[in-house]
Amino acid sequence: MSRQLPSLNALRAFEAAARLESVSRAADELHVTHGAVSRQIRALENDLGRPLFTRQGRGLVLTVTGARLRDAAGAAFARLQETYGELRRDAGPTALVLGCPGSILARWVIPRLERMGRELPSVKLHLSAHEGEFDADLPGLDAALLLGERPWPAQWQVHELAPEYIGPVVSPRYAGYAALQRQPASVLPGETLLHTASRPQAWPNWATHNGLDPAALRFGTGFDHLYYLLEAAVAGMGVAIAPQPLVSEDIASGRLAAPWGFTRTTGIWVLCAPQRSTDTRVAELAEWLRVELAATS
Repeated sequence: MSRQLPSLNALRAFEAAARLESVSRAADELHVTHGAVSRQIRALENDLGRPLFTRQGRGLVLTVTGARLRDAAGAAFARLQETYGELRRDAGPTALVLGCPGSILARWVIPRLERMGRELPSVKLHLSAHEGEFDADLPGLDAALLLGERPWPAQWQVHELAPEYIGPVVSPRYAGYAALQRQPASVLPGETLLHTASRPQAWPNWATHNGLDPAALRFGTGFDHLYYLLEAAVAGMGVAIAPQPLVSEDIASGRLAAPWGFTRTTGIWVLCAPQRSTDTRVAELAEWLRVELAATS
């Protein structure tokens, strides 16, 4: 017996447009063009012989037929997603896909992977470097480790791990290091200050918090990423500013020094996951990270 079922792509396009009440937003979610979604919806309407939407002003309104199909399609996709997730879990453990900024990945996560593997054997990671803001839906990720500020996106379940502390760091290879390390922080505006495009307000905010005039800061070389900024600091090119955990090992080894300490910011280290996630490994990883960050600090 044959089954008269519509195209899965057409149903996906319709369900997204009905849920989001917008063809444009559906196209963005599905990573296709506006025209592609419209064509899929028209194909369904032609097959059914009746409209699924009517236009009201600039928006879309579901017809009675559209509302019935939306409810059925939404429930079917939700059930498929749930069943597929169960089957993947039954097939055996898969790697937890963790996204984090490249600088955090290189300077903090990777040096701890071997120990984490010993202490948290139930969590196997697939690491994904990420630059810029994280999408609220965290596409392609099971979790993300990042530095951010409240409020968090409503689509996230958030595990807050530790407050952020930042401070100036300088290498013994820096030309003025010997004299500089005995001076108060008030002398720093006269030094060559390395900075990064990913945190343009780091130096001004630190200066304000420490009673210094941000306008007096003298900036030297700028870098696209924090990782390169800190490598330049280690090379003695100037004074950098960085989150404390990312330079803790350099300070311990003597590659960098932090004569002026670290200042608490409004930022927070967090591990976030999609709100719908039921993966218990996220909470396990969050607890391990929380302990590790406390030890780093």
